[in-house]
Amino acid sequence: MRLDSPLTPAPINLVEEDPAAAFLAQQENEIAGIENDSEDLQPFHPQTSTSVNGDLFQESNGPTDGYAAIAQVDIQRQEPESLRKWREEQRSRLEALDSASKAAEEEWREKAKKELEDWHVHQSEQMEKNKANNRSSEEAFLAESDGPGAEWERVARLCDFNPKTSKQAKDVSRMRSILISLKQTPLIR
Repeated sequence: MRLDSPLTPAPINLVEEDPAAAFLAQQENEIAGIENDSEDLQPFHPQTSTSVNGDLFQESNGPTDGYAAIAQVDIQRQEPESLRKWREEQRSRLEALDSASKAAEEEWREKAKKELEDWHVHQSEQMEKNKANNRSSEEAFLAESDGPGAEWERVARLCDFNPKTSKQAKDVSRMRSILISLKQTPLIR
């Protein structure tokens, strides 16, 4: 059997790539790139002491002056140029986003204020229409009144006493019988 025949299965890769390891490797590469930007800075090496034949000697890998060592540490703590540029760009980007968001917020406030004013105008127009409609209905109702003593005729006109034509779902037969009995024998005060 040939190994490169189409019936031969492809070799299975038993090693799966770990996404966390890939991420860490990528971060290490980026950090190495940032550190390469600051190659001109000398790393600080602390002084160490060693013993030779019982005598104590101090080895120096950095400056022996205390102030020079502090200055060198300060230089190491300074941000690399690439980080400083990134921070400035990020700050300007955030300021631009902040101003854009404030402008959008102000625009939304103006739009909301206009919509609220429009709603108030519409509401007052609707209220005036309702007032006018109610006044005309009241005037028509008062014009229909037949004078004192004709209250039961008005009630009879407003109520439908025909049980077959009643479109109400509730049983109003008791109310109907009470109104008819009150019409026939009014209460004496």
